[in-house]
Amino acid sequence: MEVREDIVIVGAGIAGLTTSLGLHREGIRSLVLESSDSLRTTGFAFTAWTNAWKALDAVGIGDSLRQRHDLFHGISTTSTISGVQTSEKSFKANGKQGDHEVRCVVRKVLLETLSNELPTGTIRFSSKVVSIEDSGFSKLLHLADGTIIRTKVLIGCDGVNSVVGKWLGLGKVSFTGRCAIRGCTFYNKSHGFDPKFMQFFGQGVRSGVLPCDVNSVYWFFTWTPSQQERHRENDPAEMKQFVLSKLGKMPEKVKAVIEKTSLDCIMSSPLTYRNPFKLLLGNISKGNACVAGDALHPMTPDVGQGGCCALEDGIVLARCLAEALMKQPIYKKSDEEEYYRIEMGLKKYAKERKWRSFDLITTSYIVGFFQQSDGKLMTFIRDTCLAKFLAGLLLKKASFDCGKLKLS
Repeated sequence: MEVREDIVIVGAGIAGLTTSLGLHREGIRSLVLESSDSLRTTGFAFTAWTNAWKALDAVGIGDSLRQRHDLFHGISTTSTISGVQTSEKSFKANGKQGDHEVRCVVRKVLLETLSNELPTGTIRFSSKVVSIEDSGFSKLLHLADGTIIRTKVLIGCDGVNSVVGKWLGLGKVSFTGRCAIRGCTFYNKSHGFDPKFMQFFGQGVRSGVLPCDVNSVYWFFTWTPSQQERHRENDPAEMKQFVLSKLGKMPEKVKAVIEKTSLDCIMSSPLTYRNPFKLLLGNISKGNACVAGDALHPMTPDVGQGGCCALEDGIVLARCLAEALMKQPIYKKSDEEEYYRIEMGLKKYAKERKWRSFDLITTSYIVGFFQQSDGKLMTFIRDTCLAKFLAGLLLKKASFDCGKLKLS
């Protein structure tokens, strides 16, 4: 059975749903294929910096999310070796694009908000793409259940192991040698933390604690595991005890957040990235196909821009594609002429996103190296010279405006 669609987006994550909603705001329908049987919320939460809120406002959901997440007033950095706070930076100072706006957003809340704004039937669950083939000016998608979908536009938002990315020839992502353990803790009453980003460094470990709202706190822990430690990643109880044993002179109130976390709210994952130079030389788009989100720019979490960058992708892609599809043909409309307009629209998107992706991947990797480095000399340099600079760098990378949608 062959089904015909104009635009198919593979993956119902942040990038996929933002792109679909952006297109919907422009009056263009899309179909989102999700391999899981429901929305996936891997990672629990993420830091939504100023640039993310620009994108969320562009699709019209910023205000509803603001009501459910606390506004941060600053970021602090503390050494777990000495227990001394090494820097504190306020978010109240104006950024390049105006006031800084930083909140820790629950992924489930974001994805459900995006999904609820889409027309019924936009997302098709349990729909795994197993292969892609060219067919004239269309792409044929073969699904695991035997369905074949013919589409004029194919957008891959299907994560680090993207089927669409593989078809484009982007290649596999690289393992940094580091891993992250993440968790989320829920309180019946207020947790009592001020709304700020608390991060900690020391002995080859980077960790952070961020309140999402008055009843929930997100935390993360990154380190370079030994082979023996990698074996713990499937056992939440062992992961929890391991994290608690590595926190050094972290305040007891912060340690208690991790202690209180239930085992079903703890997960581990390797930290991967796309080689930024291979990204520059590779194909973000080819013909009527492209990639966005982690399928395009997997990066380490050290500047907190992975989810934010995916939101930017969605806005830019929806805008470029809408401009291409709504442009009046110079000559008589035909499949070939439409294909050309789509190709040009995706090339424009790729040109806008390539250097932004390169910058964030590279910066994240370098910052992660300095933040998680061990040894007395590196610890001294980080705590005395780099702490304030690195905190400011987070705000600098967030001072970016992806722009509005064409019809917004």
